[in-house]
Amino acid sequence: MNQAMINSAVTLGQLQHKMDTTGHNLANMNTSGYKRRDVSFSDLLFQQVNNQTSQQYETGRQTPAGIRTGTGGAVAQTAVRFEQGSISQTGRDLDVAITEPGYYFELVPGENGERRFTRDGAFYLSPNPNNQAENFLVDRSGEYIQSQDGQPITIPGSFRDLRVSESGEIQVTLNDGENTEVTAGQLQLVSITKPQLLESHGGNYYGLPDLDELNLGIDDVLTETAGTQVFQQGALEMSNVDMAKEMNDMLQTQRGYQFNTRAISITDEMMGLVNNIR
Repeated sequence: MNQAMINSAVTLGQLQHKMDTTGHNLANMNTSGYKRRDVSFSDLLFQQVNNQTSQQYETGRQTPAGIRTGTGGAVAQTAVRFEQGSISQTGRDLDVAITEPGYYFELVPGENGERRFTRDGAFYLSPNPNNQAENFLVDRSGEYIQSQDGQPITIPGSFRDLRVSESGEIQVTLNDGENTEVTAGQLQLVSITKPQLLESHGGNYYGLPDLDELNLGIDDVLTETAGTQVFQQGALEMSNVDMAKEMNDMLQTQRGYQFNTRAISITDEMMGLVNNIR
C-alpha cells in the first residue's frame, strides 16, 4: 500500500509540470514568434514480481504469470515545436515577419559574446546616446538587432518613410526636403539546421549549447542566409499554439491528476481498514 501512495505522489508532481507547461503555452498564445512546448512522459523503474507457478494450472493461461510494480511516471522530455505560426497583418512599419520556418533574426551578442536568436519581429527605435542623429533598431526588450556586418542596425533620426524589402534590406526616405533615400542596413538572418539543439533563454530568445562538448562546429548548426526573401513588412508571425489542443491536454492532465489523488485516497482508506482489524 505504501508503494501505491509513492507511485501516485511521484506522478502527481510530474503531472504538475505538464500542467505548468500547458498553462505557459496558453499564456503566450498571443505572443508573436512564440513556439509551443510539448511534454512527453516515460515510466520510472519497475519490478516484475512472478508467481510461484503450478504447472497443472498453467495450460491455457492468457495472462502474465505475475505482476509488474513500478514507481510512477516522469517527464521524459520538454520539446520546443518550431512549426510556422500564422502571419498577422499589423500595418506597422517596424513589424517584420519571417514567412518560412527554420530562419531567425540574430541579436547583437551580449557581454559574454553568446549568440542569440529570435522569431519575434516586433521592432522599435531607441535613441543612440552617443549620436542624436540616429536611432538603434531594437526588439521589445531593448536588445539590439544585428545587421549582416555584425553591428547594430542604426536608423537616421529624421526620416519620413521606412521600408523593409522581402530580402531584409532597410530603406529610409530622409526628411531633408529632398526626399533622399538611403540604405540603413540589412537584417541578419540565420538558418538553423539543427533546431533540436537550440536552448531556450526566456523572453522568446534561443541560444546554442556548448558545441565543443558535442564535437560540432558552428557550420554544422547554422548557416548565415542574409538576403533570403523571407521577410514581410507590416506583419508579425503569431505563436504556433493551438488552443484546442492545449485545452484538450489540460483536461487530460486534470483527469490524470484526479485519478492519482483518488488512488492515494483509496490507499489511505485501505490502510485504515487494516489498522482497525482486531
